[in-house]
Amino acid sequence: MSNAVDPLLVLILVVNFFAVGTSRLRALITASAAQGLLIGALTAAIHGNIYVRGLLITVGAIVLKGIVIPSMLERATRDLAVRREIEPFIGYGASLLLCAVGTGLSLLFARTLPLAPEHQGSLLVPAALATVLTGFILLTSRRKAITQVVGYLILENGVFIMGLTLVNVMPFLVETGVLLDLFVGVFVMGIMIHHINREFASIDTGHLSKLKD
Repeated sequence: MSNAVDPLLVLILVVNFFAVGTSRLRALITASAAQGLLIGALTAAIHGNIYVRGLLITVGAIVLKGIVIPSMLERATRDLAVRREIEPFIGYGASLLLCAVGTGLSLLFARTLPLAPEHQGSLLVPAALATVLTGFILLTSRRKAITQVVGYLILENGVFIMGLTLVNVMPFLVETGVLLDLFVGVFVMGIMIHHINREFASIDTGHLSKLKD
């Protein structure tokens, strides 16, 4: 692996903290896009010598995670005239604390895992676990559907980073399948956002509790 791997992972962790600490949706989407670009660079760094397979995965991650999906979310934010996440289920200070605790636990837990020699001492596995936990925090502690979509994106970023630990044995179809699942998941969530806003004139998922017989 390249010497740039750990610095890139540190930046990804910094983005995690920014994501759980901001209430501005555009800033959150920008953070998601930045993390997507960092993951694309991380993919290239882990693959080492760029060849066809590595190049396709790198370009796919950058285009989908860093450009296409954030652009879709940015457009949805403009169309819905939503600016901030108001009154989350868990406050921003508490979310930052949970993110910090999750990151610390990820560092400790990764040391107990039987990792390959090239991954021992690296931040790859801890960063993957911490990013998954960050996405889960956003999914469960925020009210706005767009924020929850970003939480799903960040959670999937963690899964993708974990998949990079198997870059030498993981089939190409599995790696591209992760990107495809991400795109389909965001597409479905976009449809859900549209219908929630049409029915309730809001994208607060708390209104879904009204959908009862």
